[in-house]
Amino acid sequence: MKFLRTLAVIGCLAANLTRAGGEERNFWPVKVDQLDAAGHIRSWEAAGPLIFDHPAPENSRVGGVRPLYVRTWDANGMITEASAVYPIFIYRADSDRYRWSVFNLINRDGRKHGETIYRADRTESFDVWPFYFSRNTGSRESSYRALFPIGGTIKDRFTFDRLSWVIWPLYFRTEKQGATTTSVPWPFLRVTRGAEHGFALWPLFGWKDRPERFHRTFYLWPLGWNNTVQPPEDAPAGIAPTRQVGFLPFYTRDQSPGYINENYGWPFFGYTDRTVPYRYHETRYFWPFFVQGRGDGYYVNRWGPFYTHSVMKGTDKRWFMWPLVKRTHWADSRIDQTKTQFLWFLYFSIEQRSVTNPQAAPADRTHVWPFFSKWDNGAGRKQFQLLSPFDEFFPTNEEMRNSWTPLFALYRSDTSGPENRRWSALWSAVTWRRDGPEREFHLGPLFSLQSDAVQKRVAIGSGLFGWKRDPGAARSRLFMFDFPAKPRRLSTASP
Repeated sequence: MKFLRTLAVIGCLAANLTRAGGEERNFWPVKVDQLDAAGHIRSWEAAGPLIFDHPAPENSRVGGVRPLYVRTWDANGMITEASAVYPIFIYRADSDRYRWSVFNLINRDGRKHGETIYRADRTESFDVWPFYFSRNTGSRESSYRALFPIGGTIKDRFTFDRLSWVIWPLYFRTEKQGATTTSVPWPFLRVTRGAEHGFALWPLFGWKDRPERFHRTFYLWPLGWNNTVQPPEDAPAGIAPTRQVGFLPFYTRDQSPGYINENYGWPFFGYTDRTVPYRYHETRYFWPFFVQGRGDGYYVNRWGPFYTHSVMKGTDKRWFMWPLVKRTHWADSRIDQTKTQFLWFLYFSIEQRSVTNPQAAPADRTHVWPFFSKWDNGAGRKQFQLLSPFDEFFPTNEEMRNSWTPLFALYRSDTSGPENRRWSALWSAVTWRRDGPEREFHLGPLFSLQSDAVQKRVAIGSGLFGWKRDPGAARSRLFMFDFPAKPRRLSTASP
């Protein structure tokens, strides 16, 4: 339920921006403080959206200098996440381990130094892709260092038990599930021994055999192949093996019990016929443009690029003038969802409705890239932002949301109920808030208006002069040099 998680993130973000019973101190662009009901600084921004500090989920806080450096720390002050010009540098940590990465090319993972309690996981690793790989587990059997392409060994990575090379591609060796394949040089001459046997003179021909599992042969790779794959070990006795043969582009055929797939003039013409575990028949005429398929819960009617309608595993998908308009509908026992797209990402809208409570208001999320994004969780929480170039592509990415999204927020509106709303323009240079009977407006430090059911205050220059009506007073009075009290220290209350 990725969309529900997205709405939860949005709710937390909006809660950080507007808080019942709070107040604002606006000295834009120097600093804008958001206070809680007790007068503590709940969150603040300075230099527009660049420098900030605000609450985050799980009683933590996030702050920094966008987009240069952003960090998240827990209630004990320990940094749990940090990034520098995200996603160039990323750091994550818990109580005993840490990991940092430079653009996912230079990666370090290890145990924090100074730990006095014995930890079962002592693994430390350091990679510089694609040249250097290392891991230290405290055991010689599972530790390694490798320098590519000079020489080395990698263990238990990339789906292999072991990878070894010397002056790659002159010598390369792989080990997996008891089978060892040696290439001298890779990929041209390969010999397989152990649980599998095989030989290949790539790309002319090759074969590989694993008794009672499979026998694979290729000719003039990738043009020709002839494979036999035995059924799984838990399959009933007497089940025929899967046969895969082909010589591109003339003919291919995959056949297993209850299934056959044939192509003539691959990939343009062919058919698929399935009887187990469900019935389905498909015919392809000049694929991918004309495809017709029918079966148990499966339906394909494609007349590309003009119109396509398919139903697969409960997902109903329609294309109109591909790739212009796409509409997708699917549902489970709880949520009914409809997604509409124009040119994939230029327009994106997804709506969710409750299956068990059809009368409930729908939740929706809409992006018109890169102009605006809006969200509505169906329970009174709404949000709108202008401009929004990233949120469509990273809807649940908190690092992107903290580092980049606010830099483009020319206008933002957050609503948590009929009587609770806040909007801001030009990175809080202009703000307005309503919380029940309370009203608050700021034009930076130049002009402010605050009122509720019993009092009102209008100030010029943050209090150089203005007028106000105190509780119980019959009329307003002028004032000079009446500045707001200094806010208390940063609030540590849970967001």
